[in-house]
This record gives sequence, structure tokens and C-alpha cells, in this order.
Amino acid sequence: MFDNFITIITDFYTLLLQGVGITLLLAVSGTIIGFIISLVFGMIRVQSINPYDNYFVQVLKTDLNNFVKIYVTIFRGTPMILQALIFYYGFLFIGLDWSALSAGIFTVSLNTGAYLTEVIRSGINSVEAGQMDAARSLGMSYPKAMFYVVFPQALKNSMGAIGNELIINIKDTAVLSTIGIIDLFSATETIIGTTYLHLEAYTIGAIIYLFLTFTSSKLLMALEKKLGANVVEITSSN
Repeated sequence: MFDNFITIITDFYTLLLQGVGITLLLAVSGTIIGFIISLVFGMIRVQSINPYDNYFVQVLKTDLNNFVKIYVTIFRGTPMILQALIFYYGFLFIGLDWSALSAGIFTVSLNTGAYLTEVIRSGINSVEAGQMDAARSLGMSYPKAMFYVVFPQALKNSMGAIGNELIINIKDTAVLSTIGIIDLFSATETIIGTTYLHLEAYTIGAIIYLFLTFTSSKLLMALEKKLGANVVEITSSN
């Protein structure tokens, strides 16, 4: 059996490395783009209507808030595997000729954005209201007070959950093999189809996933400790 492990590694190491690269590309790019989405949508979620807003601003805030709520509900309430299938085949159906990898990054980004939107919202709400009041009393406008005072503290409070989402994506992007992406899981399946060594191939795949998530976890914990951020338990989002 040990010889089978050696055979898989020596004969298919190129395929495994390619799979690792695609997995990391999906996880890292999806997390970064999702984080950018969450910054915008998280800010929308914390906007409240005040007496000084005119009718147009009140309607705009309400509609944008409702849109973000619907977006978050849909993407948090459905499996990423179904999201990927709908986006990939749906856009092909309407004439958008895009690759499976592009569809995968698109799906991971929107899925991650939905989860991190609530993380950012919670992070902003965790900052004491007195911080905003103090900044405004010093003559800062609302956008400047939010950007320079509130948001840095909110980001620090959210670092644990943001890092955890990256680790979750490393594992959960395995479902994207259903649309033809040659990630680590798909590479493992290809090896099995060639060698029929199910147990050995799956074990090697699991060990590589464990190495990726363990290493990422340690790096993120070191970053969180340096920033003084709270460490959040890692759970799957799908």
C-alpha cells in the first residue's frame, strides 16, 4: 500500500500541484473580491434613515438595504454547488461564453461577499457609538469619521471571521469540480480514474487539504494576534 502512495505522488505530482494552484486561486481571489463586495454592502446595511434625509435619500437607503438583505439571504441560504451550476450553465444559456474557472471565481466571490457582509456589519456595530460622536465633534464629516475612525476598528474586530472565510473557501471550493474545474479534488478524482487507487488518492488529497488549511490557519492566527483581533472558531459556510 505504501508503494501505491509513492506511485501516485511520483506519477501525478504535476497534476496535484496544478490542482493546489487552482484551489488556492479560487479561495484567495474569491475571498478578496468577496471582501470588497462586503465592504460596500456592509456599509449599506448599517445606514439608517434620519430626520434630515430627504424623500429620495430615504427611498434609496431603504431600497439598497432591502436589496442587500435579499442578496445575503439567497447566497447564505443555498449551497454553493447549486449557485455554481446555475451561474455557469445559466450564463452559457444566455450566450455568455465564459470558462468554468471564471464562473467558479464569480460564484465564490458572491458567496463569500454574502457571508462577509454580515461580518462587516457586525464589526461596525461592535464599535462604540461614542467613537463616531467624538469624531464628529472634532469636525469630521460622516464619511471621514466612518473611514478613519469607525472602519479601522470594525476591520480589526472582523479579522478573525474574514480569515476563517478564506480557510472555509479552501475546503469548500471542492464542490466547483462539478462544473469542470480541475482543482485539487478534481485532480484526485482524475488520479482515481487512472489508477483505481481510491483510498490512497483520497488520503493524499485529504493530507494536502489539511496542510493547506493548517498552514493558512497558523498564518492567520499570527496575524490576528499581532493585530489584537478576536479569533473566531472555523465552521463551514456551506
